[in-house]
Amino acid sequence: MAKVAPELQYSDEHEWVARDSGNAGSNIVSVGISAVATDALGDIVYVDLPGVGSAVIAGETCGEVESTKSVSDLYSPVTGEVTEVNSAVVEDPALINNDPYGAGWLFKVAAESDGPLLSAEEYASKNGGEL
Repeated sequence: MAKVAPELQYSDEHEWVARDSGNAGSNIVSVGISAVATDALGDIVYVDLPGVGSAVIAGETCGEVESTKSVSDLYSPVTGEVTEVNSAVVEDPALINNDPYGAGWLFKVAAESDGPLLSAEEYASKNGGEL
């Protein structure tokens, strides 16, 4: 079973959201894809991410993840402006498979609002992951 990080929130489309807990009042969130998704995708070979300064809307596509098995749309779990992109995963997409909740984060957003998000428990129960 794929690992589900208990401190994160998740979208139905398998993206995770991490809030910046070290900066009280900050609306910056990090976004990535879950280990459940990386297991289903297989080896990730290419990622297309939204650019810094671009607007993303919760529930809408904002990029793509290509693996040896398929190409999947990337959906934003929040609405806001992209403030940072993880250039390391663009250069080495395997980071997403190797460390989906750490070095494999995708982008950061100054979030104005959240889309519908699941708790780690809800996501794990719905998708067969383990906390």
